Amino acid sequence: MTDVAPEAAVAGSRLPALIALAQEPSSESRRALLRELTDHFFGSTARTTNEDALYGSVLSDLAADMEVAVRRELSARFAVRSDAPRALIRRLANDEADIAGEVLRVSTVLTEEDLLGVVRAKGQEYLRAVSGRADVSEALSDVIVQRGDDETLGTLLRNDGARLSRSATEAAVERAKANPDLHAATVERSSLPPDLLNEMYFVVEARLRQHILEQNAAMDPVLLENALAAGRTRIATDDGALPADYAAAHDYVDELRAAGQLSPTMLARFLRSGSRTPFLIALAQLADVDFHTARQIVERGEIDALAVICKAADLDRALFLTFTVVILNKDADAMGKAHGYGRLYADLTRDQALRTVRFWRMRRGVQAA
Repeated sequence: MTDVAPEAAVAGSRLPALIALAQEPSSESRRALLRELTDHFFGSTARTTNEDALYGSVLSDLAADMEVAVRRELSARFAVRSDAPRALIRRLANDEADIAGEVLRVSTVLTEEDLLGVVRAKGQEYLRAVSGRADVSEALSDVIVQRGDDETLGTLLRNDGARLSRSATEAAVERAKANPDLHAATVERSSLPPDLLNEMYFVVEARLRQHILEQNAAMDPVLLENALAAGRTRIATDDGALPADYAAAHDYVDELRAAGQLSPTMLARFLRSGSRTPFLIALAQLADVDFHTARQIVERGEIDALAVICKAADLDRALFLTFTVVILNKDADAMGKAHGYGRLYADLTRDQALRTVRFWRMRRGVQAA
């Protein structure tokens, strides 16, 4: 559209008179003017480029002098307008947090550069508002993950309209591992890469672990391979020193295998006799996971994870229950809980177990078979 002089652009309208009233020093007059000018804006259907610029300039200047309640009202009214004056929207977006919030959450007038300026400089309430937008770019998410507190991060993770780069997602997952309040938001995020989803397994509650198993089982084989490949390029975990008897125990287990004596029954015998290291080595070999993963599961009494590796090793339900009762020997009601553990094992499919174990192998830097 061809620009024309401001006087010609607004000729025959009420706008010139309203702009003239903006010079009134009375706060009451200016408040009335602001409302009338706002109503005039909403009532106009065809505005020139210069009219839009004038609206933006005058409304922005007037808003700066108004009390919080008036600016909050302006924010609520203009936030949803795609034709709102940009000067006004930018001013409101940098106003007090309870005024800026609505504009930051929904205004389509704000550019990515406008939003980046806010998230780089403002506090958590502003970051949370931007995190809840229908569309959050990777650039914005990178800054929010870097600067946001855990409450802000939770808002971002729960927003499926927020796009996160791989590096930002990795950083978010590392933080989520340490904060139970972020577990559900992370695990239930629809776009979370599968290898990072499986990293959450050992820190989340049973309901979320089941969700991970179901996601693994439903995954397309091609996507599964891509996820495993992505994870292998990243993971390099050091789980600490091996137990002092590891070398001798490993040699003993190898001798039993060579003699054809490394049976599931032998594992139960190891466990009952207190031969913990040979048991862990043998269990890890049968399930084809590394020693550290097996030790973590047993030492923490992670029964649902124990079910996964026993099912992957194709051990029968009775042997799984034997392991469970011995591992939980300090639990006075371990026998009483056996029925529930048995149902857990029966409900777990071998395909779910095998897919999940592949991620556990990968996360320890071990090539899947």
